[in-house]
Amino acid sequence: MAPLEALNELLASGQHHDLLAIIKGFRNGAVYGAKVRFPHALVMTFLFRDGIFVKSGPFTNDAWLSLQDKFRVIFKATYQHSRNLAFFVTIYKTLLAAQRIIKGKEHNFDAFFAGLIGGYIVFGKNNNVNMQIVLYLFSRIMVGAAKLAVKQGVVPQPENTFPVFAAVVWGIVMWLFRHNRDTLQGSLQASMQYLYNDSENFDTFKNWLWHNK
Repeated sequence: MAPLEALNELLASGQHHDLLAIIKGFRNGAVYGAKVRFPHALVMTFLFRDGIFVKSGPFTNDAWLSLQDKFRVIFKATYQHSRNLAFFVTIYKTLLAAQRIIKGKEHNFDAFFAGLIGGYIVFGKNNNVNMQIVLYLFSRIMVGAAKLAVKQGVVPQPENTFPVFAAVVWGIVMWLFRHNRDTLQGSLQASMQYLYNDSENFDTFKNWLWHNK
């Protein structure tokens, strides 16, 4: 039997499923992280990194980033996102499988404890990539927690709350950017700088409508 046929037979048999699922989880984490981060890093770097001081990494002085520097930033962020997701999925699925083997079946809080440990190990370091991922998840779990409270009857189903929610969020973020912008995440500062502050500066048609600067 050819090696590929033997492998396919093993995969279809269901044997060693947990181990094989962990390996595929590592693969999927790496692929998904690269797919998500690369286009984001590409756009953000070429839009907002000209002449911006990079606080961490290979750059130590205020300088215009060269094309090589930009691609270094892009690939570093892509690698970090891809690696972190791959290792988190591996740790999470390994701990989940271990708890299931020890206890005989999966319990309600097994996923929480596996995610807790994996999150601390992989995403516990405070850097730009981890910050963006954690903040993204935080916003999603806040919405999820509110829906869960409604689902379990803790609070009644609210009506027409999204317009108020949107208004409060935008009011707070604009006040913070205007008066305490250093409290906002770096990429958000860059986006808001481009939208609201750079539009104040122009003295020719070229930097009024054709180019930002």
